[in-house]
Parts: sequence; C-alpha cells; structure tokens
Amino acid sequence: MKKTLLFSVFCCLVSQVFAQKQNLKLWYNKPATQWVEALPVGNGRIGAMVFGGVEQELLQLNESTLWSGGPVKTKVNPESPSYLPQLREALLKEEDYQKANQLAKKMQGLFTESYMPMGDVKIVHDLQGAKPTAYYRDLNIDNAIASTRFTVNGVEYKREVFTSAPDNILIVKISASQPKKLNFVVSASSQLKYSLSTSATRELIVSGKAPSHVNPNYYNPKGQQPIIYDDPAGCGGPRFQFRIKAVSKDGQIATDTAGIQVKNATEVTIYLSAASSFNGFDKCPDKDGKDEKALAQNYLNKALAKPYATLLSAHTADYQTYFNRLVLNVKDTTINNPNIKLPADERLMSYSKGTYDPGLEMLYFQFGRYLLISSSRPAQKGVPAGPPANLQGIWNKEMRPPWSSNYTININTEMNYWPAEVANLSEMHVPLLDWIKDLSETGKVTAKEFYGARGWVAHHNADIWGMSNPVGNVGDGDPVWANWYMGGNWLCQHLWEHYRFTGDKTFLREKAYPIMKEAALFSLDWLVEGKNGYLVTAPSTSPENKFKQENGEEAAVSIGTTMDMSIIYDLFSNLIDAGKDLGDDAEFTKLLTEKRAKLLPLQIGSKGQLQEWYKDFPETDPQHRHVSHLFGLHPGRQISPTLTPKFFEAAKKTLEIRGDVGTGWSKGWKINFWARLLDGDHAYKLIRQLMQYTNNVEGSVLGGGTYPNFFDAHPPFQIDGNFAGTAGMSEMLIQSHLDEISLLPALPSVWKEGHVKGLRARGGFEVGMDWKNNKLAKSSIKSINGAKCVLRTSVPVTIQGVVTKNEKTALGYVNAFATEKGKVYQVTAK
Repeated sequence: MKKTLLFSVFCCLVSQVFAQKQNLKLWYNKPATQWVEALPVGNGRIGAMVFGGVEQELLQLNESTLWSGGPVKTKVNPESPSYLPQLREALLKEEDYQKANQLAKKMQGLFTESYMPMGDVKIVHDLQGAKPTAYYRDLNIDNAIASTRFTVNGVEYKREVFTSAPDNILIVKISASQPKKLNFVVSASSQLKYSLSTSATRELIVSGKAPSHVNPNYYNPKGQQPIIYDDPAGCGGPRFQFRIKAVSKDGQIATDTAGIQVKNATEVTIYLSAASSFNGFDKCPDKDGKDEKALAQNYLNKALAKPYATLLSAHTADYQTYFNRLVLNVKDTTINNPNIKLPADERLMSYSKGTYDPGLEMLYFQFGRYLLISSSRPAQKGVPAGPPANLQGIWNKEMRPPWSSNYTININTEMNYWPAEVANLSEMHVPLLDWIKDLSETGKVTAKEFYGARGWVAHHNADIWGMSNPVGNVGDGDPVWANWYMGGNWLCQHLWEHYRFTGDKTFLREKAYPIMKEAALFSLDWLVEGKNGYLVTAPSTSPENKFKQENGEEAAVSIGTTMDMSIIYDLFSNLIDAGKDLGDDAEFTKLLTEKRAKLLPLQIGSKGQLQEWYKDFPETDPQHRHVSHLFGLHPGRQISPTLTPKFFEAAKKTLEIRGDVGTGWSKGWKINFWARLLDGDHAYKLIRQLMQYTNNVEGSVLGGGTYPNFFDAHPPFQIDGNFAGTAGMSEMLIQSHLDEISLLPALPSVWKEGHVKGLRARGGFEVGMDWKNNKLAKSSIKSINGAKCVLRTSVPVTIQGVVTKNEKTALGYVNAFATEKGKVYQVTAK
C-alpha cells in the first residue's frame, strides 16, 4: 500500500516537473516556413531568427545599432516658431480647427530613420535527398537556447543556437550522432550594400554599409527614391561587419567567398561576431564611427580563445541571473491536460478555441521577460550597452520595416518597458533610460528651433539618433499623429519609476531629476491660459484619434486634450515628489505645485465617460485602438478607486464604450487598464484575446493576436503587445503605484490557485505569494531599502514579528509597518 502511494506521489511530481519544463519551451514538429514561425535569440546587440530547416537552415541576423541615417539635422524648418502664435489664435480665439490643422503641418520636421536587417546566414546540408524523421525544434526560454534535431538514414543531426551577452557572440553548435556525417556549406549575404571576403584564418567576412536615409514604409512621394545610399559627408549610414568561423576537431574546413565548406565532421562549432560603426547619437557613423572591423575581429578572437563549454556556461549563468529571479505558476485544474504535450502552435490553436491552459499563459508571461532580456541589455565588461528595444525588439527582416521599426513614443516604446521593474528586470530598463538622456539633448534643440521654448520636447517618433521633431517631411505628415508634443514628458515617467522601484537617490539626483526638470520647463512654456482660466496645451492632439465638430467635420488639433493634461500632471507630480525626496529645489517645487493646481482638470462627458478632449466632442471612431485619455489610470496614478472614485467609474465607462477590439498592443494596454480597475476577469478575457492564434501578417488595425512563434500581432508584428501582456499579468497580481502594495488586486476567477515569487514593488520590495481558492494564503515581502511598507490585502493577515492593525476599508484590509533593510517578512492570511 505504501509503495503504491509513494509511486503515485512520485508520478504526480514527475508530471508537475514535466509540465513546468514544457511551460518554458516553444517547441514545434516542423521547420518554420515564414518569419513569424522562426524563433528569436538575442543578447541586446546581436539578434537572430532561427528557422530550423532540415536541408537548409536560415539565420536572419540583426545588429541593434545598425540603423539608416546619422545624427539629427538641425534648422530643417526655421519658420516653425512664426506659426505658433497663429495656430494658438486659431484655437483659442477662433476655434477654427481646420485652420489649426493646416498651420500645424507647417511646423513639422523630417521623418525618422529606420532599423535595418544586417544579413542572412544559410547552412546547407548535404543529406543526399533523404527524408528526415523525428523532427523537433524548440526555444527553451529557461536557458535561451534554440535547438533543432532530426534523423536521416539513422543519423541524428542536432543544432543548438545561442547569443552570449558576456562574449557578444552568436554560437551554432552542429553535431551528428555518428562519426564524420556532417557535410554542409555556410554562406552569408545581406540586403544592404555589402562585399564578401575571407581571412587567412578561414573566416568568412561580410562587410557593408547601411543607407544614408530610408523613407518610412508608408511614405512614397512621387519621384523620390525611398532608399538612399549616397553619403558624401560621411555622416549617414553606419558601416557594419560580421565574421563567421567554423571549428571542428575531425572535419575538413575550407573557406572562400562562396562560403565555409565543411566535410566529414562529427561536431562543428560556428562562431559569428558582429559590429557596426555607430559611435553615439551625435557622431557621424562613417567619418567619426567606431572601427567595426576591429570590434568584430576582437569579439571573435576572444570567443575562439575559450572552450565551447566555457562560452555556454557563461551564457547560461548570465541569462539565468535575470530570468530565474521570477517564478510564476498557476495550478492547472485540468487533470493530465493533454495540451501540454502539443507543439506550441497547435497548443495555441487549441487555447484559441477555448481550452483552459494556464501553463500556456505562464509561458506567454515568461516569454515576454525572455524577449526583454534578449533585446535590451546594459553594458557588460568589454561589451557596451545596446540601444533600447524598438518596435520589433531587435528582430527585423525588412529594408523598409513597418513604421520604420523605430521608437514610437506615443505608447509603444513606453509599453516595451512596462514589465522591466515589476517583473524584476530593472537592469534591462537602463538602455531606455540612457537613450532618454540622448533624446533630451536633441529635444532641447527642437524646443528652441520649432517653438522658441525652454527645456526639451519629443514628439511621437524617434530613432537611435534621437530624432525629436514632429515628423512629416516639413508638411506631409497628418497632425493626428505627427503633431503630438508629450513624448518627452511621458518618457520621463520611466526615469521616475526606476527610482520608485529601486530607491536609487544618486540616479534620481544626477540623472533623472535634471532631465525631468528640463521637460517640465518646456511644459511651463507650452501651457497657456484658456478661456476658463485653466492652463491648457495649445495646440494639442489625442494620439491618432479625431473628433467630430458640430458641423460634422473631423478634426485632430484642439486644446488641452485629456492625455496632454494627464501627462503634464504626472510629470509635475513626480517632480514635486522628487524634490521632497531630494530635499532641494524648493522654489521649483513650489512653482510646479502652483501650476499643477491650475491645470485643466479631468472631465466627465454626457455618457458618463472620461472626456478625451476639452469639450465633449464625439469621437470619429468610438472603438479606436488608442485609449490615450486613460493615461491617468495607467500608467499614471491620477485616477484610483480610493482617491478619485468618480473618475475611476468614468474610466470604466470609457472602456465599456471603447470595447475590447483593437491591435495586439491595444489589447495589451486594456489588460493593464482593467487590472487597475480591479476587474481581473475582464483583464483575463483580454489575455485570451491577446493570445488568439493568428498567422495573418498583414491584417487590419482591428486584428491583434499571437503568431505561431508567440510574437505579438499588431498586425504585422510589433513586440509591444508581448511586453504589455507580461506587464498586465503582473498588474493583476500586484500593484504599488499608490504608495502601497496591493496583493492580488485583480486575480481572475479561473486562476484559483497559484504561486509567484520575485515580483517587485515600488518602495523597494520583492514579493512572493501563494493563493488558494482565489484568496491570498501567504506572502513573503523582502525589504530592499528598509522603507515603510503599507500592505493592502483582501483578507486580514498576520505579519510574523510585527505588531500591526488590520484596518478594514472598502477595498480590503490595510497594514502599515516599518521594515529593516534586507529583512524578509512572512505574511499569513488569518
């Protein structure tokens, strides 16, 4: 009897371990036939899409600093400031929105540059036409290795691909189960202008140069070449180089420009290094660029000097340092859930038909963390920091990618980094925070040249060069997206949030506060007094949405849109709090406090919704994908159930009217909105919509969904929805934006039992939780900085070693207690 019981327990444990391992793998039983089926690997610098072919493997490559163009051009529209008084008069006195729209177009600059594909590597095997069996490929996000294996004529062939951050190298290890059965050719090419060469040490070398300018994919004026290479000044288009070397103990290897020929080998390791001449946002990438050849050679030589096992070990240890910080498991109530054994694409299809599969949801959550670790890396010894993750992370195959694969800062770039702090990946936030400093420098020039204003400003599009002007090629852009002025202000929230989570006052004093203050100076100059005496922005737009005038005409440009006012309220509030924490700059803090009190307040419209514009205009598209006017709900902190209950209800009404349709990232934002509205079931409904299987790479803006490789579908692919999904699930489990830690604030009813450890909360706390029957069972709270902890729970709790009072409120119980730095506090439900 005991043996039977022990065996049953053992089988149960084995089943659980198997399920957990499967929930950290994307695996497939066939090769990728299109890009959204290939699997991404990356180290913040080198990105590769692995197709897992049999006779032919394809690695589509990127290098994160390889963009078109060069430093931002100045004085592109010297007449712009002269139109501002006319534009404000049209809005404030005449209320002529059509005239305002035309004037706004006269205040535009140039388009951003585009993120480029670097090249392709093909590995063509000589299998003599034999058919493969036992095919398998996967991406294991537990160790960041993509594997492919198959059997031909009794020989198992295996490939393992990873990109090491410590060594900045891409490795492909190819092996055969029988001696000397590997025969293949490695070739390389690029869509960019390039040349092939070889070295005396049998390296295959691809050298090239990015264009000096690439027009956005949506901008095609007659008579204009969309891709330009001409660069007489040496200031447009970084050079690049990637080098490939194959090493084998027993095979014959020969290299020429046609490729690397490998014959009769048992095991081969392919090393690929890459670099560009990018030398900073303000340096000409050609004449003042880095030596990309020396960099690529150096990375390769250092990697070749180390055993493969050492490279693999360093890669795994580095990656797992970040990835293993957070564990999330929701118990699967389906006994022996058969979906766990399905390939990832089939499992996603089954889920899309209504199957309950919390393990797949956990995989999606952790995949978002994997993507951030892979696409946004701080500096390491010998390897500089990469740029921030762009619209596609670091993975792009197009010469003219959708929306230039740039930084779209009216939602998308910010969304990329929502999970960074709460999901315990604070270091991955650093590339964005560093880039904001660059953007603020070009933004000072834009503020002065375009508006005659102090401080710095950025609009809705930016790039690696820090483009900050309103895009549109000096008049060709539609103001509904081009003329939006709050990009810099919104990005400043990330500086403040990094401080709130880490408590790093040195960062706040030396880096964040000066940038935030300069943004506030622009806002102070940008605000004007409206007819009702409130301070408003003029001109003002609500990103990519239009309203209907009384005469039925559509318009985009008005004054004091709710998003504008909410972002400025947020910026001022954050600076006021920062001033108090730093204990200086009292006069500026006083000024901001006075100005904040005069800002146009939030307003409730005739339908009970939060107004999007300063008047209760009807929207031209009531189900528009952007819900910008709810910024104060998320990611802001202006709207809450405890402090502003009327606006909290109005925000809920807004979402009910807006509906759930939208793009992938739009659904992702709505998950976060509904979590902040404490409605976990509605948030979960949107998770299921976000994770709807699709293979549609074109589609409409009402599409959304998840591709076979789990990339988010806008469509086409945009990575922001992946990050929003991870952030939204985190927000359902923990919230700390209101200076308290709320545990399980929006737990969906289907997540009945689960466990999480490693979530981070503002104030400097690391949190773990167990819950059963949809209620908190226990929690551990580690105090990183020794700050006061205010804890909100749905049930009364006891805190080991602490005497507290469970204060009953309309939203559960509140306990407040002092903490000691480094101490872990055990919380148990009564």
